[in-house]
Amino acid sequence: MRLYPFKVLLITFMLLLNACSNQVTTTENAIGEKYKSNEKAEIYLQLGVQYMQRGQRGDYDIALDRLKKALSIDPDYPDAHNAIAVLYERIGQTEYAKIHYEKAVALNPQDSDAQNNYGQFLCKQDRWAEADAAFMKALENPVYRTPEIPYINAALCASRSRNYDKAETYLRKTIEINKKFPLALYHLASLYYETKQYTNAREYLKRYLAIAKHTPQTLWLGIQIERALQDKNAEASYAMQLRSQFPDSEQTQLLNQSERQ
Repeated sequence: MRLYPFKVLLITFMLLLNACSNQVTTTENAIGEKYKSNEKAEIYLQLGVQYMQRGQRGDYDIALDRLKKALSIDPDYPDAHNAIAVLYERIGQTEYAKIHYEKAVALNPQDSDAQNNYGQFLCKQDRWAEADAAFMKALENPVYRTPEIPYINAALCASRSRNYDKAETYLRKTIEINKKFPLALYHLASLYYETKQYTNAREYLKRYLAIAKHTPQTLWLGIQIERALQDKNAEASYAMQLRSQFPDSEQTQLLNQSERQ
């Protein structure tokens, strides 16, 4: 069950949050030096994020170097700590990721994106209560532009810990915020299937399909729902679409295996 880190997607739009004009200094020379220092840190941060977004191992090495340079210039730069934490998590160095996530949220507790990222990291470590607290902290910001992201992550984390009631509550809140958020509709359909509420599962999968295209995951979910409801025609329709549209998918293999049993 995938959770959704968000800061790396938005960080290039938020680089001016730590504007140098907010620094209080006593001499003109000090102001100039501080401005140049932050400007350089931002440039290295931008470069690091750009290499991260390319997604290749060699690019990750370059990204790590650039982000380290940003932090060497400004050790208290929360955006850089957040970005390097995401990178360390991505390459499997979880201890370093933990250190930098904690630094990022300590330096700027109001950074909702950093709190969201820290929450999804904690959830992957099975630290359910701490993860939930981080997601709720992310939602405390009344002007946060994308509250559906922490809500859906909180829902997935609750589901992972088998707290299905809380997961349902969070998913419904996500849909209240954004009625056309396909991921929330899909995950609520999946949750209802897991909790054997098959009619509700069918309803929310249909709502998903009203605004988004099928994926192997949604088709396989549809097969399972209709199989549980004993609607053979609907099941066959989903199966035909899965085989024709995604013949090499893992879900098609699961379908074939299920039919041989």
